[in-house]
Amino acid sequence: MTRIRRGGYVFVTWLGDHPPRHVHVLRDERLIVKWNLEEHRPMYGIASSQVLRLIAELESAGRL
Repeated sequence: MTRIRRGGYVFVTWLGDHPPRHVHVLRDERLIVKWNLEEHRPMYGIASSQVLRLIAELESAGRL
């Protein structure tokens, strides 16, 4: 499991989790959005522009 804290959010991924490749985004221990990293769209919830920017930064840095 990978947990990354950025901008008041926690980004969580699990190695070997079910497809498609995705990240869980939490705030105050509550799931905000489950984001599909392959199709760049939400699987659950709504991603704010700040969350989308942080996901893009983490992906480009090779963290997700």
